[in-house]
Amino acid sequence: MGRKRGRDIDGWLILDKPLGPTSTDMVNKLRWAFDAKKAGHGGTLDPLASGVLPIAFGKATRTIPYIMDATKRYRFTLTFGESRTTDDLEGEVLATSPNRPTDDQILAVLPALTGNVMQVPPVFSALRVGGERAYDMARAGRPPELPPRPARIDSITLVERPDADTAVFDVQSGKGVYMRSLARDIALACGTVGHISVLRRTKCGPFDLGHALTIDQISLDKSTQTVDNADALPAPLLDAATALVDIPALAVTDAEGRMLVWGQSIDPLDLVHPLPASSQGEDHLWRAMIGEHVLGLCHVRHGRLRAARMLENHEFFGEHDVDYRRTPHGTDF
Repeated sequence: MGRKRGRDIDGWLILDKPLGPTSTDMVNKLRWAFDAKKAGHGGTLDPLASGVLPIAFGKATRTIPYIMDATKRYRFTLTFGESRTTDDLEGEVLATSPNRPTDDQILAVLPALTGNVMQVPPVFSALRVGGERAYDMARAGRPPELPPRPARIDSITLVERPDADTAVFDVQSGKGVYMRSLARDIALACGTVGHISVLRRTKCGPFDLGHALTIDQISLDKSTQTVDNADALPAPLLDAATALVDIPALAVTDAEGRMLVWGQSIDPLDLVHPLPASSQGEDHLWRAMIGEHVLGLCHVRHGRLRAARMLENHEFFGEHDVDYRRTPHGTDF
């Protein structure tokens, strides 16, 4: 008897991740709950972080790279006076300091940490060094020296000071910014040491806490399934194309859509709905749409409009038995 592979389910579930489990733990739990064939997540949250964790099923996994690259927002609490091996509560104390900065001292250092900066990642991170994970090396007593990496930090806002030992910040940033490193660097710039004691992601691309469900709001008990509700999902999903709403839309005809899905290129001048003249550069990405339906993403390469990442295939147009060896689908040229 063959192994059951799961159901073809497409869409996004936005989880309000609890403290404790890893992001992969939550993907595996929900893939099992939904009996889904394919699932992944749109940006790792540490075990001691909570908040917005976008989980993709089926076609939605094709849009994960765009969520990974998207702008994110966080709220964290920085505790002054102790630096830790992991730059959060989980690690051992490395150093202490009696210095506690004033609000004015904190505000004075934030501009230098904002914008396009160089940031040293935490030693306990998933970065690879010579083929090994940095956190594995650190746990083995061989913490690597990680070089600074470019980071984009759009804004850092001091929200409140619950007491002299702590400060709460809101941060908007780009891809790959470590909040643990930012907290560490704020403390150091203030002439003290510190670590993150609370971290919560409040927004990831188009998804925020308003979209998020807690694990308790998702039906995980399969014992309640019956013949009548066996196909029901444990929670409603957002459309797979929801991840792309921040990308400009391009209306295409059925004929143009077929060409893109079949991997054929189009002269932008031949489009029924032309691209704006100011937006025909090769750094622009478009949502190809027929009516209200998103076919996928396209871009201009070598002067022609081509598929970048398609959500739909030939079956959307009622075409079957396509030989993809002769008709490449959604290919970058």
